[in-house]
Amino acid sequence: METLYDRFSRQAFGLAYRILGDGPSAEDVVQEAFLTIWRQADRLDPARGRVISFLMTVVHHKAIDLLRSRRGQVTEPLPLNPILAEQGADVLEMAARSMGRDAIRQALQSLPEEQRNSIEMAYFQGLTHVEIAAALGIPLGTVKSRLRLGLEKMRAALRIRPD
Repeated sequence: METLYDRFSRQAFGLAYRILGDGPSAEDVVQEAFLTIWRQADRLDPARGRVISFLMTVVHHKAIDLLRSRRGQVTEPLPLNPILAEQGADVLEMAARSMGRDAIRQALQSLPEEQRNSIEMAYFQGLTHVEIAAALGIPLGTVKSRLRLGLEKMRAALRIRPD
C-alpha cells in the first residue's frame, strides 16, 4: 500500500483538487480513496484493468460525492489546467492511459465552447445532466447530445478506439 501511495498519491490529489478546488478536502478524498482500495484489495484483478484506473475512479467518485454534498455552499471552479489525470470516465480514462495531459487539455480546448462547458460541468463540477440543463437553460436532450458529441470529438482527436 505504501508503494501504491508513493507512486500515485500526487495524481490522485491533483484530480481531487481539480474537482474540489480545496486542498484539505482533496487530501481527505485521497485518504478515503486509498482506504477504499485497501478494504477492497481482494477485488483488484489485473485482468480487469490497472490499479491506477481503479484508484482514480474511486477518487473521482468520492470527490463528486463530496462536491454534491456541499451543494448549498458557494465554490468557484478552478480554471482548466493540465491537471487532468486518469479517471473512471470513459474517454478521459482511455486518453489518460495513452496520451499526455497536454494532449488531453488540447483536445478539450479544441471542442466548441458549449461541448467543452458541458463536459467540464459533468466531469469536474459533478453536475448531473439535469443540473447542467437547468444551469444552462437548455433542454436535457441538448445536454446529452453535447456531451456525446464532445466525447466523440475528444476520442477522435486523441485517436482512441472505443472498446
